[in-house]
Amino acid sequence: MTLDEQPGVGRLRLAGAAPNKNVAVVAAGRAAVWKRRTMSQIKTEDELILFEREIKEFWTKFKSICGCEQINQTLVLRDSCKESIKTLSEKWSRKLKEGDLMIDKIQEYTAEILQENKCIAEKQENLAQTKSKIKQEEEQRKDLMESIRLLKEELIRKKEILSSKNKAAKERVERLCKSKALFEERLALEIRRIHGEQLQFIFRCIDHKDPDKPFIFTLSVNEQGEYEVVSCFPPLDCMADLQLKVRETNNFSAFVANVRKAFTALSYK
Repeated sequence: MTLDEQPGVGRLRLAGAAPNKNVAVVAAGRAAVWKRRTMSQIKTEDELILFEREIKEFWTKFKSICGCEQINQTLVLRDSCKESIKTLSEKWSRKLKEGDLMIDKIQEYTAEILQENKCIAEKQENLAQTKSKIKQEEEQRKDLMESIRLLKEELIRKKEILSSKNKAAKERVERLCKSKALFEERLALEIRRIHGEQLQFIFRCIDHKDPDKPFIFTLSVNEQGEYEVVSCFPPLDCMADLQLKVRETNNFSAFVANVRKAFTALSYK
């Protein structure tokens, strides 16, 4: 039986696998000694006892050295890990705080954007209403301008008609004025202007029993520019026919003469 097969030596080799240079050197030296020894070289019981004692001492010392080194390395590694974890924790804590601040800022900006969008939507709605109102007012303005244009045209047309009527009325008045002297002289006729544009015709010397008895009719020109008998005294049944005829012929002198004839015929009844 060799030393390599002993339990202590096997454990020695397993422990020697640790990454400690001093322990590895000692283990290598001891192994070399043990390899040179054999049981045939140990001849006495004392040498065996001494050999076992040396093995125990070596094993105790080896465990002490190896255990302390591992503990120290473990502690150093633990402290290093703690420091790394602490550093990482502080770093990520700052990152989380920055992230929270960033989220708060994003939420704040989002709220501001929503508010701005709401304001923009309200302004767009107001703008649309204003545009619609402006469009309606523009249409109303166009309608008003068209109405004004039509009114102007109507006014011009009415002015032309009125001017034409005034001209015709003036011409009639001139004819009446020319006829007045003749009628007054030959027909014993008196013409008076009453109530603005109305003319009153007074015939005398008709009734042979009472030459001063008046026979009267009142004449005017209506809106259509036509002669219109307003009143007649004494009334004549044929006055409507005489009025229609003077409107058709526009022969005023003949109309006055025919009225006098009608009054004369009436005086003999």
